[in-house]
Amino acid sequence: MIGEGRHTRFARILARGRLVRRALQPQILCLLLDGIAVFYAFVMGTYCFSRIVLGEEHYLLMPWWLVFVLSLEIAVAWESFGVSLGMNFGRLALRPTDEDRERPSFLQRLLRFVSFQVLGFTVVGMLAAACSKRRLTLFDMISGTALVRHERASLAKVVWYRTSAGAATVLLLVLTLITATYITQIKLLRLFTGAGRAQIVLRGLVHPDWSIMGEGLGLLVETLFMSLLATLFGVVFAAPLSFLAARNLTTGIIGRFVYTIVRIIMSITRSIEPLIWAVIFVLWVRLGTFPGMLALWVHSIADLTKLYSEQLESIDQGPVEAIRATGASRLQVILYGIVPQIVNPYLSFTLYRWDINVRMATIIGIVAGGGIGQQLYLYTRYWKWSQASMLMLLIMGTVWAIDYISARMRARLETGPTRRRARARPT
Repeated sequence: MIGEGRHTRFARILARGRLVRRALQPQILCLLLDGIAVFYAFVMGTYCFSRIVLGEEHYLLMPWWLVFVLSLEIAVAWESFGVSLGMNFGRLALRPTDEDRERPSFLQRLLRFVSFQVLGFTVVGMLAAACSKRRLTLFDMISGTALVRHERASLAKVVWYRTSAGAATVLLLVLTLITATYITQIKLLRLFTGAGRAQIVLRGLVHPDWSIMGEGLGLLVETLFMSLLATLFGVVFAAPLSFLAARNLTTGIIGRFVYTIVRIIMSITRSIEPLIWAVIFVLWVRLGTFPGMLALWVHSIADLTKLYSEQLESIDQGPVEAIRATGASRLQVILYGIVPQIVNPYLSFTLYRWDINVRMATIIGIVAGGGIGQQLYLYTRYWKWSQASMLMLLIMGTVWAIDYISARMRARLETGPTRRRARARPT
């Protein structure tokens, strides 16, 4: 009985903790989103001001910590006296807690803002929700207001550009556009007047050297086999790893641990460009097509694992549960309940990845990864644009052919099950 009492109290504490977390999470995320938006506006506005007025390039004219504090202050004021981006995104609204009025008074809004200044941005105001049956923070108790979820249909319809969130969105977009224009150094005058400088390149590209077509075809074959082996070996490793990276198939503490580790490793591997992997493998196994194939293989494993696992997470659980109800083993459930649902999508993703590997193989050649890309880089480096144009024509033709063939094969894979069901349907 004592053990049961302790277990019951522990369960109540956990349940109450979950309720508090659900109540506070939207408010914390709302403040975080608004703070980031205001900080971003500060940085972009400072950059635009320094470039237009001062003629220099500065992202911050004040200490970063001061900008951070000001961003939080403005975010709190925004949420207290208006409808912020975070409130709009999280479908939150400031409502009175003890009154029947739909909107809080100005005094309540002011008390909410001042309470943040008095208590500071500490966890004390948030942790007070654990002691409140209504899960209210100290800021809510002092001001008599609270951020609560609402349905959009219950709000009065207001034109988006008349709201503070709409105006802030427009301001952020304008600042981003101006900053991007300065950073990318867009100069339209040079675009329309400097075409003559590229005349030698354009002349070589429109006059390909057909005498090196045989050499180009040989290099193209190397590139195709390099991408083909990288794709096939990638499938061999990615297919089993995808079952470990699917959330719905990894249960329990060990399953979640394996799922997290596999996801992290695949995310890190996928975030490293194949060009960097090619540099690593060139130093590892020396020059040739082998390091290029290894670079594409590693990246293919990470990419296909993500695509395969997402397909596994979206399978229909009906056939799986039906087969599991018959007493089938875990392997039988996978073979007869999951595999039939993923064969066609897996083949489609594999063809798509092969298409990507063919195009990536030309870039891999820049770092001596072999294939037609390496020779193309040498031709462009020594300004042999006619020879480079011939290789580019071969690459474009190959990519177009593979894209056409893979598109037709994907279409057949998608329409195959439909046709079989139509034939099996009784007339």
